[in-house]
Amino acid sequence: MEKGIIIKGVGGAYDVLTDAGLVTCTLRGRLRLQDRRILVGDRVEITREGESGVVENILPRTTELIRPAIANVEQAVVVFSVENPSPILLLLDRILVNAHLAGVDSVVVINKADLDIDGAEKLAALYDSISYPTLVTSVRHQLGLDDLRKVLDGRVSTLAGPSGVGKSSLLNAVEPGLQLETGEVSERLQRGRHTTRTVQLLPFGHDGLVADTPGFSQLTVTHVAQEALQYSFPEMEPYLGLCQFRGCLHHHEPRCAVKDAVQAGKIHRHRYDHYILFLHEIEDAQPY
Repeated sequence: MEKGIIIKGVGGAYDVLTDAGLVTCTLRGRLRLQDRRILVGDRVEITREGESGVVENILPRTTELIRPAIANVEQAVVVFSVENPSPILLLLDRILVNAHLAGVDSVVVINKADLDIDGAEKLAALYDSISYPTLVTSVRHQLGLDDLRKVLDGRVSTLAGPSGVGKSSLLNAVEPGLQLETGEVSERLQRGRHTTRTVQLLPFGHDGLVADTPGFSQLTVTHVAQEALQYSFPEMEPYLGLCQFRGCLHHHEPRCAVKDAVQAGKIHRHRYDHYILFLHEIEDAQPY
């Protein structure tokens, strides 16, 4: 059997990229009956039936993201714009935490820097100080595009972020042959139009694959134990184990090293506030 990777799936048909090229496949019947959802990025074994094929087996996944729904990616390139639409840091942190929980590396990209270069650099510096690799980009001013191209080349990546931040425009700029559809942002709602409607992996550079994904504005952090959430905030790591109480959740407990670091300005207040919000979401999602 040939091995390949699903790069697109629509209406029961799956485009599978193999060493010999692209093959359009259907699923073997037993796979259609299983509860496990088939995702773009799944590595599969196929058999040929003429010019088409059949997916016989889904190979074990190394990673799986909930939103965007994609398997086996190595890194999430999290794109937000400095303006038009303005960045929602709560959503940015939700994406970063979910990527960490899935074992996926993250790169933060602050786009549309031509609208506010100082604001873009300030926001990038904030997340860079936390330890996330960051880029400041502008398609209009051709800023940061070479660095983004290097980040994507040779790896399996997914772009993530809300609609209208310029994900498709960035991909068109660093790989012009893609010719992805782009849209405008509503001035009244400060939301972009969904020009990307499905998850699809696209060949990029030398042996790379990149997914342009539909934008989204809703994402939860509930599929983790409260005790484990702290490990998804890298700036907390130097203080873990220094609290008075073992198993400290850094919320109501006294003499907490993490809360002391927040008070001292060593951990950004908005990041800590988001951590507490996620703690409450996890607690609310628990069955009683």
